[in-house]
Amino acid sequence: MEKVRLVFIPAPRSGHLVSTLQFAKRLIAREERISITILAIQSASPTTLSSYAKSVAASEPKIQLIDVPKPQPEHPPAQDSFKSPAKSFSLYIESHLPNVKKIVTNLVSSSHASESLDSIHVAGLVVDFFCVSMIDVAKELHLPTYLFMTNNAGYQALMLHLPIRHKHNEVEPKDSDPEWLISVPPRVLPAALTDGSYSAYVKVASRFRETRGIIANTFVELETYAINSFFHDGQTPPVYPVGPVIDLEDCQAHSNLEQAQRDKIIRWLDDLPQSSVVFLCFGSMGSFGAEQVKEIAVGLEQSGQRFLWALRMPPPKGKGMMPIDCPNPEEVLPDGFLERTHGKGLICGWAPQVEVLAHKATGGFVSHCGWNSILESLWHGVPIVTWPMYAEQQLNAFRMVKELGLALEMRLDYKKGGGEVVRADEIERAVVAVMDKESEVRKKVKQMGEMTRKAVKDGGSSFAYVGRFIEDVIGNNCGSN
Repeated sequence: MEKVRLVFIPAPRSGHLVSTLQFAKRLIAREERISITILAIQSASPTTLSSYAKSVAASEPKIQLIDVPKPQPEHPPAQDSFKSPAKSFSLYIESHLPNVKKIVTNLVSSSHASESLDSIHVAGLVVDFFCVSMIDVAKELHLPTYLFMTNNAGYQALMLHLPIRHKHNEVEPKDSDPEWLISVPPRVLPAALTDGSYSAYVKVASRFRETRGIIANTFVELETYAINSFFHDGQTPPVYPVGPVIDLEDCQAHSNLEQAQRDKIIRWLDDLPQSSVVFLCFGSMGSFGAEQVKEIAVGLEQSGQRFLWALRMPPPKGKGMMPIDCPNPEEVLPDGFLERTHGKGLICGWAPQVEVLAHKATGGFVSHCGWNSILESLWHGVPIVTWPMYAEQQLNAFRMVKELGLALEMRLDYKKGGGEVVRADEIERAVVAVMDKESEVRKKVKQMGEMTRKAVKDGGSSFAYVGRFIEDVIGNNCGSN
């Protein structure tokens, strides 16, 4: 029986690595002939991603984890890294190309050298969309490359459109541009298209069609129109919508402090009625300054709703980009807020998002609209209020509200660091609306939640597409050996 190895190269970001590793787990659970090697590029800034990857690999004998050495000398941060982070991140990934080539070459050589019946042939690379520069390694070694899109089909359509648009107009888009040959207003396009990273994004997007197939973390029932458009344009490689691919067990390693925080949160929720709490959480990079924190607090208090708020602050100057937990909330909250909301609300720093969304007491979610968070909320049938921050989140928010009708609009074009302050009255209205137990959005989200679960089960659309992907990997390998 032919055994094959797929080499996964995920981007070192939480929203990318988690879904990539979960898809790897799904593949090996489904097909015994497949083994996975993960090439782990280390994050440029301190994170817990490495421990998460190691914990997943340790629990799965058929997943091998290889750390990619950092380049020597280490890739220096670009001068404009804070102005155009996507460009800097792409350059950081590209700097690992020589070391990735060495590792993949050794894996291929080892499989060719072995004449054992149990030998495992390298069948291809599965690369994150930020890692498309690694296609060059695959081509040199005569291996196919599959693209793993951690985002949705609408974002994929935008990326496929970018090189076409660039041929006609090399100027990066502006918020004031007319609608951009696609049916979204320019103000909700990813910030990378207007912050100096446009050329880097075009470079990344121009390589999508060089792949053998595109694995997408979405599902047909959610994005029917966008997914069907790929099958009929005659130019896009085969698309495999296999989602939702999410970590339902929250396997990330936690400190003792985080475990104590988790226990405190879950105990608090356990004592509350069903669908009675609104959860505010804004992703690994989401944070607010003191003025906005006060407005959120006033809005929550005025709403009269129970709340769980993951309050995080910007890091001190010169201390990187990762938000920090607020050590003394009373210093940034309105006077007397904690006393007046005692028993009605709970403020924390880090929060176990998956567990909170799964809890019976959670009835609404004020979110940054990262794609993983959206999929988690749909899975658990919890409606979202949109408060996008960065990356492609504005586009996600727009599509969830305007195209899919699966979220409540508070803001669609808010950008972190833009100086805008959302006022308390607006926050109050959004919180009250999302907690309405009879709203049409809540009903639609509950229905979509049932569809998400059916999609990944035997007989579901995503289950079938995982099977098609496996057939292509195994069939292509058998035909080339």
